Amino acid sequence: MSPTAAILGIHEASTEELPGWDGRTVVRRRGHVYQSRAWAAHLARSGWRPRFLIFDDGFGVLSLERPWPLVGGASSYLMRGPIPADDDPAVTAARLAAVTDELARRGVDVVASDAEVPAGTGYPALLAARGFAPIEEIQPSRHRMTIPLGEGVDDATAFARIARQTRQRIRGAERDGVAVVGHDVLEPGVSGILRPSEPPGVALDRFYDLLLATGDRRGFAFGPRREFVPWWVDAHADALLVYLEARVEDEPLAGLVLYRHGGRLSTVHSADRVETRRRHPGALHLLRWRAIQLAIAEGCEEMDLGGVDVAGARRPPVEGEPMYGLYQHKLSFGATWVELSGAHERVVDPIGYRAGRVAAAARRVTRRILGRQT
Repeated sequence: MSPTAAILGIHEASTEELPGWDGRTVVRRRGHVYQSRAWAAHLARSGWRPRFLIFDDGFGVLSLERPWPLVGGASSYLMRGPIPADDDPAVTAARLAAVTDELARRGVDVVASDAEVPAGTGYPALLAARGFAPIEEIQPSRHRMTIPLGEGVDDATAFARIARQTRQRIRGAERDGVAVVGHDVLEPGVSGILRPSEPPGVALDRFYDLLLATGDRRGFAFGPRREFVPWWVDAHADALLVYLEARVEDEPLAGLVLYRHGGRLSTVHSADRVETRRRHPGALHLLRWRAIQLAIAEGCEEMDLGGVDVAGARRPPVEGEPMYGLYQHKLSFGATWVELSGAHERVVDPIGYRAGRVAAAARRVTRRILGRQT
């Protein structure tokens, strides 16, 4: 496909087209959960305005928009979109430019995108030629780490890639009776993943507490429980999310949240109890291994281990930094670092954009003042 072939007519999805939306943006190769209907519904509850756009060739793009208060206009975030489903990055760049032009006609002042396109493809230069400029990441990480799977990779092949010490920790956890419980609406197809005896909401709420403690250790902050846990439960119900929990009898040790999309499983969050590490140092290693086994069983092209870079350090962590241990942990599974192009934006109406940002800032200040008075 040539880049010009991607610039086709665009229309908003009809009522009849919406049921098949996730097939356009999530299930397809390189698809992403953040382009799903469930994610759109989740953000709509907190004030975002989802817009489902379809090219004439059937390709879908979810625009998540924030209307400016008082002044009109809006900002748009194509979260992990457009999906880079084509091998030619020029096609993705052309689609992004076409969607941006369409949104501008609908009153949007600025469009941000963070499609997961490798930087080495020349994608940033293609965006610059279309008026886009790099911005700081909206998601926690810009880059990611991945383990190639696909045809010819079985459990034995994947396990042989793992560093010796990590393999020993996995086997040690198994000998110590660490069990992995899988909260998934699909049957896991992995003998080492047990079915749960409690609702997913209970386990995910417990994981949120674990995640907060882990964030404190690593210098991360997380949003409120009322936003995270309901989204996880909804995504689980749509088979978009898998939660794996390591336990010894009734004691939870560690948890791992995965997204299922685009021919891969992706690590979203991992957390463990620091006070149990000495007794069960391989709990998180075993969780990661069970996730890889699950990805192999499902025929995934890769196991995406997520990112380890942070704001101010968009590079591999170095020794002494909070994320260095996690980086080494992921490397020990045979993961490789993937340099991505990162977030970009195009301001299509500078005056409307400036007015909107001023109005949004003023509303936040007003709410804080009113909140202190009540």
